[in-house]
Amino acid sequence: MLKRAAMTDAALTVRYLATLKDIAEIEWNACAGPDNPFVGYAFLSALEESGSATAETGWLARHVVLETADGRAVGVMPMYAKSHSFGEYVFDHGWAEAFERAGGRYYPKLQVAVPFTPVPGPRLMVRPGSDAPALRGALLDAALKLAEQAELSSLHVTFASENEAKELAGRGLLYRTGLQFHWTNQGFASFDEFLAALAARKRKQIKRERREALQAGLTVRVLSGREIEERHWDGFFAFYEDTGSRKWGAPYLTREFFSLIGQNMAEAIVLILVERTGRMIAGALNLKGTDALYGRNWGALEHHPFLHFETCYYQAIDYAIAHGLKRVEAGAQGEHKLARGYLPVPTHSAHWIAHEGLRKAVQGFLARETPYIVEEIELLAGHGPFRCALPADVSSKV
Repeated sequence: MLKRAAMTDAALTVRYLATLKDIAEIEWNACAGPDNPFVGYAFLSALEESGSATAETGWLARHVVLETADGRAVGVMPMYAKSHSFGEYVFDHGWAEAFERAGGRYYPKLQVAVPFTPVPGPRLMVRPGSDAPALRGALLDAALKLAEQAELSSLHVTFASENEAKELAGRGLLYRTGLQFHWTNQGFASFDEFLAALAARKRKQIKRERREALQAGLTVRVLSGREIEERHWDGFFAFYEDTGSRKWGAPYLTREFFSLIGQNMAEAIVLILVERTGRMIAGALNLKGTDALYGRNWGALEHHPFLHFETCYYQAIDYAIAHGLKRVEAGAQGEHKLARGYLPVPTHSAHWIAHEGLRKAVQGFLARETPYIVEEIELLAGHGPFRCALPADVSSKV
């Protein structure tokens, strides 16, 4: 049974936004904070303004804002009414298919997430100095109220912080654990020092991959901030479009999206481009937070052995070490990352299901899935490339 939040200030009002234009950027960011670029106003508004995440693409904005009587935002939450389950990376297609085979209607549903972005981070965000647990509870209550009034099937809070997911589980939502691979900076002074921490065989393998990746006369450029010009985005979009069309049939992000983030959050962007005889042939887009580098999109017009590893993984590690960042998060899935120094970590989500029968079925599924994920994290961590195995982070075990 769901537990309602403790009462917050009666003067607070709830607004559901059909667009981020309906709130001042400074008010949203006062709650979102500076640490994670994906929940900031610039990134989320770029998704809307570029036509990437809109009602037409199945992402109907219903962002939740808690405000004081004078219009000051004290809590915000990016939320969408979804007509499908694409672009989420926490897969519930099986739940939807089972429910609809039984005569139910799974879509639309509510999704608290950053579209097309499997990056863990805060989802129920409150202004510092506020009563955070009570305000997060009020944000959840507002989302559930909308779901119930609109008779929607479910509410999904995906890639939440661990603390948020556990709070939501304490409120009666179903807790789900996933798996990603992150690289952690152990205070390395250089890439060579990182290599020295690896087993000899893995160290030799990475050296060979880096050497062979660029042996066809390729060069790497790392651009950030105002160094990135529209011609660079033109080249990168061609790489992204080629990869997206092969993976999904059509790329999620429009060309305009990249221009908008380049204009509005340039200092958070790290664009790694690969050139051959002066022509751009591959690239990887990263965003930089307070203490992490987040790998997002990759593409290439030419195939070169190990170029993906060099561009997406090794260059990211190089950058993180040089700039004193604590970790590199290289996106969803990919056991091949393990041999490159990226170790398994849990991800967290929470799910509310309206229909009792479906809720019990999903609860049973998660009871079987969670121990498997926890065991997989432990097993994979034991097969990492380091000379001394690092302990697995299985703090999500519940």
